[in-house]
Amino acid sequence: MKTCIACGMPMKKPEDFAMNDESRDYCVHCARPDGSMQNFEEKKEGMTNFIVKTQGLAREAAEGAALSMMKKLPAWKENFA
Repeated sequence: MKTCIACGMPMKKPEDFAMNDESRDYCVHCARPDGSMQNFEEKKEGMTNFIVKTQGLAREAAEGAALSMMKKLPAWKENFA
């Protein structure tokens, strides 16, 4: 089983992968409509909104949580150097 390099989601079945392509290292939630991976700002915004919606955190706290998670993921390590 692969894990998304951009959000950490486990990718178990083809529909979990960007464009249903199991050779990709990122998931359907981290892909743009054209199949390319979202950039750092797009992913940070998406994760922040997801945390606000699902955990009810204030936006500032949610952004901090998103950045904390992103710091641990291979896709974003250059953003935290």
